[in-house]
Amino acid sequence: MDTRRPFHLLVKPTGAVCNLDCSYCFFLSKEQLYPGSDFRMDDALLDRYLRQLLEAHPGPEVAVAWQGGEPTLRGLDFFRRSVELVERYRRPGQDIQYTIQTNGTRIDDAWAAFFKEHRFLVGLSVDGPRDLHDRHRHTKGGAGTFDQVMAGYAHLVRHGVDVNILCTVHSDNADEPLRSYRFFRDELGARHLQFIPVVERATAATVEGAAAGWGEGRAATRPLYVQQGDQAAGRSVDPAQYGRFLIAIFDEWVRRDVGTVFVQAFDVALGNRVGQFALCVHAPTCGDALVLEHNGDVYSCDHYVEPDHRLGNITQSPLAELVALPRQRAFGQAKRDTLPAHCRECDVLELCHGGCPKDRFDTTPAGDPGLNHLCEGYRAFFRHLGPALDFMAGELRAGRPPAGVMEETARRDAALREAVARTGRNESCPCGSGRKTKHCHGAA
Repeated sequence: MDTRRPFHLLVKPTGAVCNLDCSYCFFLSKEQLYPGSDFRMDDALLDRYLRQLLEAHPGPEVAVAWQGGEPTLRGLDFFRRSVELVERYRRPGQDIQYTIQTNGTRIDDAWAAFFKEHRFLVGLSVDGPRDLHDRHRHTKGGAGTFDQVMAGYAHLVRHGVDVNILCTVHSDNADEPLRSYRFFRDELGARHLQFIPVVERATAATVEGAAAGWGEGRAATRPLYVQQGDQAAGRSVDPAQYGRFLIAIFDEWVRRDVGTVFVQAFDVALGNRVGQFALCVHAPTCGDALVLEHNGDVYSCDHYVEPDHRLGNITQSPLAELVALPRQRAFGQAKRDTLPAHCRECDVLELCHGGCPKDRFDTTPAGDPGLNHLCEGYRAFFRHLGPALDFMAGELRAGRPPAGVMEETARRDAALREAVARTGRNESCPCGSGRKTKHCHGAA
């Protein structure tokens, strides 16, 4: 019996090198790990990586996932060679799923045609409408990148490429959830969305410097970003703010977009409710999503590309051995083993599971370490899902699509309006919020 575990490997063919200079991109500082490097994965390593990846996977589905920095800087011919090598080494029955995460500024017709031909899923970084996107996503000269990204997106749409919008949620766009969501849905026509919270961890000594960003302008003075400290830099989304952001979008989505727009946070919550853990952030354990750097170094996680979490190099040890190292298994198991009692006793544990370990640098009300910095927002969001999530889970178990929740939500809304109409303005709101009706659903 094959006892190997499935795993996911993000590959950085140009390391941390990028043609942009986004102020919140801590990964730009990872260049310091490889002084003097040209940050280009060579053809010999590309061959070794793909051969080992296809050999190491136990199941039929294999993801070939490219990330950066900006991976397209390695050139289209490099990716053409990668597809040729996959065809050479894949085993009979292996289903290859290609993904690439890009800032989109270099995408033209040739790139888009290639992605379509080989069924790439493209993760495109967009932070909302122009003013929100350009707040932090800059060129090396400090100019906004919105127009370049939209031009790249137009090429992808024209060729029918599958696109997943990746929107970081930071202190500057988190107060405009519906404007961002409606921009993606209505103006871009996007149907797959991820909202990724920005949490820039820092120490008392580094938090002030972090405010200056991690780009090339600070190349001589910036520290190497590592997961240390108990403070969050100023661009980080506020925990309660992040909860409100997700709740606002969910309330619109659950009334009109279920089954036509797919938001990762909502899909993951529903999956957790029925026992299917699709995202490491909210799974009980982690450790199965690793990173391969341009020189063959393997790290425990994309958020832990730092010396203490380097597992080895595929030119010296087979990928299958590095993935299965006891210390990597311990890294993933620690997510559950180090949960504080406050989390283990929480009513939304099955949906949250403590969040990502990188963000667990706060203390609980009892003073125990290990509380997720975003706990307040997660707790509010997961509790808010309540009846709608239960209904969708019931539909799935009955073999029906969860889109029926829209009709159920409309029924609940109508019942609440009738109850509010019968309730005095100074009485408790029938929704159960604990506020007076005039300050809640009875507000004119």
